[in-house]
Amino acid sequence: MAQLQESILENRTFDEICVGETASLSRVLTRADIDLFATVSGDINPAHIDAAFAEHDIFGRVIAHGMWGGGLISVVLGTILPGPGTIYLSQTLHFHRPVSIGDIITATVTAREKREQRAIIVFDCTCTNQKGDKVISGTAEVIAPKEKASCLRTELPDILIRRHDRYHAILEAAQKLPKLTMAIVHPCDDHVIVAAIEAAEAGLIDPIFVGPEKEIRAAAKAAKLSVDPFRLETTSDAQASAMRAVELIQAGTAQALMKGSLHTDQLMHAVLRDEAGLKTDRRISHVYAMDVPTYPKPLLVTDAAINIAPTLAEKRDICQNAIDLFHLLGNLKPKVAILSAVETVDPHIPSTIDAAALTMMAKRGQITGAIVEGPLAFDNAIDPQAVRLKGINSIIGGEADILVVPNLEAGNILVKQFLHLSDADAAGLVLGTKVPIILTSRSDTVRVRLASVALAVITAARSGFRLKSPKQKK
Repeated sequence: MAQLQESILENRTFDEICVGETASLSRVLTRADIDLFATVSGDINPAHIDAAFAEHDIFGRVIAHGMWGGGLISVVLGTILPGPGTIYLSQTLHFHRPVSIGDIITATVTAREKREQRAIIVFDCTCTNQKGDKVISGTAEVIAPKEKASCLRTELPDILIRRHDRYHAILEAAQKLPKLTMAIVHPCDDHVIVAAIEAAEAGLIDPIFVGPEKEIRAAAKAAKLSVDPFRLETTSDAQASAMRAVELIQAGTAQALMKGSLHTDQLMHAVLRDEAGLKTDRRISHVYAMDVPTYPKPLLVTDAAINIAPTLAEKRDICQNAIDLFHLLGNLKPKVAILSAVETVDPHIPSTIDAAALTMMAKRGQITGAIVEGPLAFDNAIDPQAVRLKGINSIIGGEADILVVPNLEAGNILVKQFLHLSDADAAGLVLGTKVPIILTSRSDTVRVRLASVALAVITAARSGFRLKSPKQKK
C-alpha cells in the first residue's frame, strides 16, 4: 500500500495549506544531471561541462547550472506542495554557493503568506547541501489549486547519456598528425563533398576531387560549398575516376583514397590490379571501428564490406589485419571473439569449425598479438553477465575488443544494427593495402565519413608507410 501511495501525486488545496507548512525533497547531483540540463537548455557554458576549462575557473571544478537547483524548487511546488494544479506566477533566486557533482541538495518550500482574492500563496524557498550550507534562497508566488486532485505519477522514459568522447578522441589524435593528401574518388553527391571539405577544414586532409567536373560542382552547389580552393582531376565516368585516383597514388601525388559515388567493386577493381602495386601479402579486408554507447570501450567489427564468404585462410588474414590496426590505436593485447550462432563446435555450422581452427592457430603463433577465442555467440562476446549465466569458461569473458563475423551478411547486418538502433558512431577502413582506403556507404552520415578519415590519418602516420613517388625510387 505504501508503494501505491508513493506512485500517486496528491495536491494540497489553497484552503488546506496553512502558513508555516513546509515540504522538501533531496537529489544527488550527478554528471548525467549536468549533461541532461545542458542538452535540454542549450547552456554549454564550459564551467559546467568542460573539466579542463573548469579546473582553471573561479571554483576550480565543474559545477551545476544554477537553474538546476531552481528546478528542484519547481519540482517541490509542482508535485508536493501545493502539488498538481499549481500555477507559477513568479520566482526570485539568490545563489550563495556552487553545487558540485556528488552534492546532496535539499530543496525546501515554506508557505509564508496567503492571499484569498486569487488563491495566491507566497513561499520562502531554499536549497541546502549535505553540510547544511545554504546554496540557493528565494521567494515563489503561485496560484494554489482550489479543488482536490490526485493522479498517478507519470513514469518518465529512460534516457541514455550519449557522450562522444571516443569519437572526439580519434579526431583530436588525427589532428595532431601530418595531413594526408586524399583522392576523393567520383564525389558526385553532396554528402561526400561535405565530408571531404569538413575533413580539410579540420586539418586532416588535402583533398583531390577526382571525377566529372560538372557533376562535382553540382554536388558542391547542392551542399552550398565550393571546390574551387581544391585540386580537381577531371574524368569521364566512375571507372575512369577509379583508375585516375590509383594513378595519383602511384605517382606519389595522393596518399589515400576515399570512395565517393561509385560502386565498391569499381574502386577495388582498380586498386587490386597487379600493376597498381597497392596489394600486400595479406588478404584485403575491411574493418569498422565502432563507438557503441552501451558498450564500455571501442569495438572493431570485421569483415562487413569486402569478403563475402571468406575461407579459413582468408579469415586468418582478416583477423590479423584487425589486430594490427588495434595495435596502431594503442591496444597491444586485444581480445578477439570469433563469432558464430553458438559457443560450441557444431559440425552442422561451418563457422564454428572455422572459429575453433582460428583459436588453435592463435595458440600456435599463426595469429599474433591478441587473445583469440571462438566460437562465441554474440552475447557471450560482449556481455560478461551472459557468460556467467551460461557458465561459459571464456578467456574473452564478454569483453571483446574485436568481433570477427562469419561472413559479410552477418557483419553488414550487425554494423547497421549498431548504427541505426544503438546510435553508434563508426569509422570504416580497408586493411591489407599499402595505403588507407575509405569505403563509404550512401547511407553513411558526414560524421561517419569524418571519423573514417581520422582513422585513415592515424593508421597512415603510425604505420609509418608512405608510397614513394617515382622521383624517390632508386
